[in-house]
Amino acid sequence: MVNQPWWRNAVIYQVYVRSFADGNGDGAGDLFGLLDHLEYIASLGVDGIWLNPCYPSPQMDHGYDVSDYFDIEPAYGDLEIFDHLMMRANKLGLRILMDVVPNHCSDQHAWFTEAVAAGRGSRERERFWFREGQGVDGELPPNNWKAVFGGGAWSRITEPDGSPGQWYLHTFTPWQPDFNWLNEDVVDYFDRMLRFWFDRGVDGFRVDAVTVVGKHPDLPNAPDTPAGMTEMAAWASNPYTLFWPSAHDIWRHWREVIDQYERDNPIRELVTVAEAYTPGRPDLLLKFVEPDQFHQSFTFDLLLSPWNAQSFHKTAAKSYRSLHASGSSITWALNNHDVHRVVTRYGRTDAHLTSSWTGNNLVNSDASVDLEMGHRRARAAALLILGLPGAVYLYMGEELGLPEVLDIPDSARQDPIFARTEGREKGRDGCRVPMPWTSGSANLNGFSTSTSVEAWMPQPAGWGEMSVEVQEQLGDSMLNLYRQALQLRPRLVDEGKDIEFVGDGADGLFSFTRGSCAVIVNTSADFVEIPATLTDNRSVILESVQGATTNRDGSKLLAGNTAVWLG
Repeated sequence: MVNQPWWRNAVIYQVYVRSFADGNGDGAGDLFGLLDHLEYIASLGVDGIWLNPCYPSPQMDHGYDVSDYFDIEPAYGDLEIFDHLMMRANKLGLRILMDVVPNHCSDQHAWFTEAVAAGRGSRERERFWFREGQGVDGELPPNNWKAVFGGGAWSRITEPDGSPGQWYLHTFTPWQPDFNWLNEDVVDYFDRMLRFWFDRGVDGFRVDAVTVVGKHPDLPNAPDTPAGMTEMAAWASNPYTLFWPSAHDIWRHWREVIDQYERDNPIRELVTVAEAYTPGRPDLLLKFVEPDQFHQSFTFDLLLSPWNAQSFHKTAAKSYRSLHASGSSITWALNNHDVHRVVTRYGRTDAHLTSSWTGNNLVNSDASVDLEMGHRRARAAALLILGLPGAVYLYMGEELGLPEVLDIPDSARQDPIFARTEGREKGRDGCRVPMPWTSGSANLNGFSTSTSVEAWMPQPAGWGEMSVEVQEQLGDSMLNLYRQALQLRPRLVDEGKDIEFVGDGADGLFSFTRGSCAVIVNTSADFVEIPATLTDNRSVILESVQGATTNRDGSKLLAGNTAVWLG
């Protein structure tokens, strides 16, 4: 088989820096804490780390509002500690991916403050989308666009002379002004940014919010929002920014920059992965992973699927076949910093029903949550996703089976979604609660080096019971299941083997084979017979729970809400 790039079958561990480990004792995670826990990440058996934004930022959206793309947020460390982190990670065999935000920056970025000060018609304002307002005195926004995090997508500035001024576009929040990618200064700025971090040893980038980077140059009004559409979904009915084709010119240019960097540095093998939400539309996803654009793009359909074998089969098979046929890399995830954790999603008592599933992990049903069932299903989901061909991105704490924290006090919530919707949407704070490392609450369950500081986001009671310290002592813990699966995964990872999806899920089984190996997930509540074609000449490699498979009357059965690898 032809050697494949390292990233095609890699497992990457996502670190939300602010919530991973606090090494300087201020109650928030940082690079010092990450450095102290690199051995833990390496012990999982992953190939690399994706760092959520750790650039200088006022932290209004916890790093996704960047004020300087060429430095490290002082609360997290500095470039010296970052370089030390890179060296240590490489010695442990770990690659490092950064997170880049090309659509917008912070309103405290030097460029934006210069643009406000420079006045109408200036070069500085051309780097953003400044426009005159409508109405008699320009008191109305330039168009009717909605923001992703609620409210309108335009804010008005005060001109240097104190008069009411122009409006600027912000697809997310007022403190995140959009870059104008038709401007050459913007193009050059990010070219330099890419090379700067590659020169420091970074192996690639996860690229944020790629689907909204392009804009219709005339900024026309969007069509009226369909009746009944939720506030958080209204922005997605705007065809003049969502999937606007000019963005692909940007990604082609980036690929030229990256390919040239690799030619100049032959030992480097770089990767970019796009955050492109394209549920049910592999045709759109394929546009982002054409050979001259991104190396990978997340396949989110599985993450958005209910706990249902037929849905799993439909989404996974469709995604795989579309991407594999084009020769593209396939990139899976079930958790990340923007969605409810899988233990809670799958623990909802209606999680298996396609009719009640919203398709939006921030807007779950009001069904009650059975955490025991959620954990059982999450264990099976681990074998599901780690058994699939392609790359897998894991979110910190997923390997501990952490649930979504649903009862964070409103006074403690910090997600701008909560503020921008006046509390109508709770937002994403519940999946960002700091990691528990030990069972001792004196230092925030081992999260902080301080015994007296408060965490930036409160940990719930009993959080330490799911800690790394506790789970390392339990042979059947979620943590040890992930370690076993990652150790055994190379037996399944071989793109030269034929991949075949078996059945259609109607019997409650989501099944596929990879050469001599088979992966079977039972999404029903009852024992289901595994087809003999899957069990013949195969034995158990790994079960999501001990005793998941049993023999009865010459047949092999799989227990409800479990999974097994056979080979």
